[in-house]
Amino acid sequence: MSLPAILQGLSIPVVCSPMFIISNPDLVIAQCKAGVVGSFPALNARPAHVLEEWLERITRELAEHNAQNPDRPAAPFAVNQIVHKSNDRLEHDLEVCARFKVPIIITSLGAREDVNAKVHEWGGIVLHDVINDKFSRKAIEKGADGLIAVAAGAGGHAGTLSPFALISEIREWFDGPLLLSGSISNGNSILAAQAAGADLAYIGSTFIATEEANADPTYKQMIVDAAASDIVYSNLFTGVHGNYLKGSIVAAGLDPDNLPESDPSKMNFGSTSSKAWRDIWGAGQGVGAVKEVLPTRDVVARLTREYQAARERLKLG
Repeated sequence: MSLPAILQGLSIPVVCSPMFIISNPDLVIAQCKAGVVGSFPALNARPAHVLEEWLERITRELAEHNAQNPDRPAAPFAVNQIVHKSNDRLEHDLEVCARFKVPIIITSLGAREDVNAKVHEWGGIVLHDVINDKFSRKAIEKGADGLIAVAAGAGGHAGTLSPFALISEIREWFDGPLLLSGSISNGNSILAAQAAGADLAYIGSTFIATEEANADPTYKQMIVDAAASDIVYSNLFTGVHGNYLKGSIVAAGLDPDNLPESDPSKMNFGSTSSKAWRDIWGAGQGVGAVKEVLPTRDVVARLTREYQAARERLKLG
C-alpha cells in the first residue's frame, strides 16, 4: 500500500521515536530539517502551558526552513500522547495540538476512538504503538491510521516478540502504514525493516547520542560505550516493561540482575511522572552501532549512506 502523502518524500524511511525527557524542540527541529519525522512526548513539555510554546517554535522554524529551502522541505513532526488513564493532561494537550493542527499524533498505552476522531477532525493522522497482534487489531478497530510494531529490543516500553513474527502477523490482515521498532540503529536495519514488511523504521536510541538531545552527557556517553548485553528489561520503573541501560541502574544503587516486579496498577504518566526514576536511562539493544556523539544531521547522513549502500549491495538501486 502507498503511504499517506504526509509520510512520503522523507530523505530515508525513518520516523524518530518520542523519548521521555530526551526529545525536545531542538532535537525535533533538527530531525525534521534532516528529512526524517521528528517527534516528542507531549508530557516532556512541563508545565502544561509550555506545550504551546514548543509547538509554536517548531511550526514557525520548520515553516521558515521550508520557505528558505523549497527544494528540500522539512519532514513533518509528530507529538506522542499517552492515552493511559493516569495521564491527567491528555484533554488539555489534545486541545493544544488541535490549535496547531499537529500533522501526526502517536498514541501509546491505550487506544481511544474519541482521541482518533479528534485528530482526524483537524486533518492529522494517528499512529499507534502496539506490541502484539491483538492490540494491533484493537487500535485499527478504534480508528488508528497506522501501527508502530514495537518488537523485542526496542528502547523504552518494548514488547518481547521477534520483529519477523510481529510484522508477519500484522501484515496478514493490515495493509496500511506500518512502522517497525526494535534495535534499528543503522542503514542495514532500516532496509531490513522494509524487507520484513514494514513501510518505515522507527528509531530512538541512536538519537540520544546527539548534540541536540536533552540528555545528560554521561547518558550520551553510556550509549556510545554500551552493547546489547548492557540492556536490562524490567517493569520496575514505570509499571510497563521496558529496556534500560544497566549502568544507570547500578548507579541508582540497584542490582540489575535482581530487580523486583512492579505493580502495573501503579503506572503514572501524569503530572508527577517526570520525577520518578529520572536517572534510570532507557535504551534499546541496537546501541552497539552508536560510536560517538554527533549533530543530528550527521546521524541522519550516516543512516542515509548506510541505507543506500545496503540497497546497492542488494542491487535495489
